[in-house]
Amino acid sequence: METFVSEHDGLMLARLEDDDRVFEVSFEAIEPTDVTLRFLRDGDRVGSIYNDDGTRRTMARLTTAREGSDFIGVEVPKAFVAELLDAAVEAGRVTDESAVDGYRLRVL
Repeated sequence: METFVSEHDGLMLARLEDDDRVFEVSFEAIEPTDVTLRFLRDGDRVGSIYNDDGTRRTMARLTTAREGSDFIGVEVPKAFVAELLDAAVEAGRVTDESAVDGYRLRVL
C-alpha cells in the first residue's frame, strides 16, 4: 500500500493506493467531530472518514456528482487516517484543534 499526504496547488492532497482500492481527496480543511472527519473545500463538504462497525472499520466517503450515486465509499486503514490527520494539524488545516484529541481517542 502506498500513501501520500501533502500540500498541493493550495490544498491538502491525500491519496491511498493498494491492489484493491484507490482513495484520493483534496481539501482546504478537516472538521473533526467525535467519530467523523469531514473534508471541506470552498466551504462545502466533499467527503468524510467515519467508523462503520464501531471502531473496527474506518470508511472514507467522497461526494460525487455522478448520476445515480451521491457518494463513493472505500475502507481505509487507521494508519492512513492518522497520517492524514497529523499532516492536516501540522499544516493548520483543522477547523477545531480541540476536537482532534477526542477523535483520536474514539477512532484511532
